[in-house]
Amino acid sequence: MSSETTDGGPTAARGVPEGGTDRENAGPIEDPLIAAAIEQFARAGSAATLRSIAAEAGVSAALLVKRFGSKEALHRACDEAVLAKIVRMKERSIAAASEHQPMMWGLAPGTDGEQSVLLGYVLHAVLEGGPAGRAFLDGMIEDARRYTEDAVARGVVRPSRDESARARYLVTSGLGAMLLSVLLPEDPEDTGGTAGTGGTAGTEGADLSSRLRRARSEVTGPLLELCTAPFFTDDRILRDYVDRADVPRSARRESPEEP
Repeated sequence: MSSETTDGGPTAARGVPEGGTDRENAGPIEDPLIAAAIEQFARAGSAATLRSIAAEAGVSAALLVKRFGSKEALHRACDEAVLAKIVRMKERSIAAASEHQPMMWGLAPGTDGEQSVLLGYVLHAVLEGGPAGRAFLDGMIEDARRYTEDAVARGVVRPSRDESARARYLVTSGLGAMLLSVLLPEDPEDTGGTAGTGGTAGTEGADLSSRLRRARSEVTGPLLELCTAPFFTDDRILRDYVDRADVPRSARRESPEEP
């Protein structure tokens, strides 16, 4: 990943906490400087510059350097804010479900514009890969484990044989389905944004909003059906799997509440 500092030297990868923000005190996206940076990183990934972020925020690049020290440190702060935002939205949905209130489904409740920015940010973080991308994905998985455990405690979802493994699968499969739906246009002539313009295909503005709506319509219904009604008519296939010698020990544990 590219980086910008006051002297042009390299900085640590975003995933390394060096001077990073505290996960429990992650600044809200409503912070105008972080919000502007998230918008730019959602459009261009790590190709976004301090100058473009400053222009989005209506401030000078020097002010960003004074506050955050470098583009990499600003990117870490944005990672924290995005992950915290997603967690807050998920927790609100889980709380609503536990009280038998309507739930909002998708990456996070809110306007299409807000969801598009979050989705664009997540797409770039994952697709750019490297230590920072892995750290961001691991953060999503750990957050999912925590809010899924909260959903279990609230009686919204069933316990799992392995909560950590389930959280990893939910995040990676959900991201995979969303990535395919967003990045592969329904219209072969629709190419969306391109890497040549500094963005990942399909991560530009209104185009991403329309693709997000289509992705939700394609993914949400089948996902909820699979999560609500068992796919198999009985548990024989699962039991055959856990009886195999090469199955991890964690997968052999009996769930506290068998479906």
